[in-house]
Amino acid sequence: MNEFAKNNQELLRLIDEWEQKLLQLPEDLITRKRTPQSWSIKEIIGHLVDSASNNTHRIIHLQYQESPLKFPDYASFGNNDKWVEIQNYQDENWHDLVQLWKYSNIHIAHVIDNVSMEKLDNVWINALNKTISLRSMITNYVEHFKVHLKDIENLINSN
Repeated sequence: MNEFAKNNQELLRLIDEWEQKLLQLPEDLITRKRTPQSWSIKEIIGHLVDSASNNTHRIIHLQYQESPLKFPDYASFGNNDKWVEIQNYQDENWHDLVQLWKYSNIHIAHVIDNVSMEKLDNVWINALNKTISLRSMITNYVEHFKVHLKDIENLINSN
């Protein structure tokens, strides 16, 4: 068992816990925005798909490319907003989007389970010129996931 087993178990538990909860939400709630600048529940789930995709790519690149790695940072300077807008998650089929969220995150857990322990100190340099190790990126993934689930919970409870 690798050092990330507990994180992966937590990620898989959260997916299992949230999948049906998400699918049962009414359309008006999942598409509602509190302000024009904020994300709807659909857009938050879309952002978590983007996060899984981008982090999967980083995890893989950090295991075979030279460190430090220069890799595009989709989250800085509002780029994650562009990703959400360009993909138009607001009009995505909700069931399909939840399944994409579910399986993207199941897959990243699989990728993390198979990460080379010898590569955990490899680093990438983000758009803010901050150095981030593969180890810390993996460790922080579940925390980021939970922050956005909390955002969704807040939107549900403010209904």
